[in-house]
Amino acid sequence: MKRHTVIDSPYGPLTLVADDGVLCGLYMTEQRHRPPEESFGPRDDTLFADTEAQLEAYFAGDSKEFTLPLRLHGTPFQRTVWEALRQIPYGETRTYGELAEALGNPAASRAVGLANGRNPVGIIVPCHRVVGANGSLTGYGGGLERKRRLLDFESGPGAAVLFPPLFPAPGDNGTEVGAKS
Repeated sequence: MKRHTVIDSPYGPLTLVADDGVLCGLYMTEQRHRPPEESFGPRDDTLFADTEAQLEAYFAGDSKEFTLPLRLHGTPFQRTVWEALRQIPYGETRTYGELAEALGNPAASRAVGLANGRNPVGIIVPCHRVVGANGSLTGYGGGLERKRRLLDFESGPGAAVLFPPLFPAPGDNGTEVGAKS
């Protein structure tokens, strides 16, 4: 039986879904391919303590990997791609083509991209670590701004910003503070 809870995160509310007590979904608000709320089962805020603790450690910068059991519902090919995503080290990226090649089918980069977009457990299965062939930000079910923020977070404090913000901060007209126009 499925159950769910909603937790706060630096990237907005996250809906955690478990199937018979095993995490099977982590969904962001306004996420593409987010299942309907009624499919998440009743709310149960007591079931997800381990998941919450590992996410808190990740967001605090104290942990770089997750050791949670997962129940990933998808086709055999999707599950193979999702397992390959889990092998991408924290702070690193791979292209869709590199993932396809690692799976033994270099021509499957589009299929890898489609499977990546259907990942039901974002962040924990780090689909945000996949970029375009030229290193550019490309589709992300949670939105490109979240993807940029997650990649910048994982690159560490003081590291060069990999991707500039997609949208300027309020009041930012692109000029340096104190600059004369």
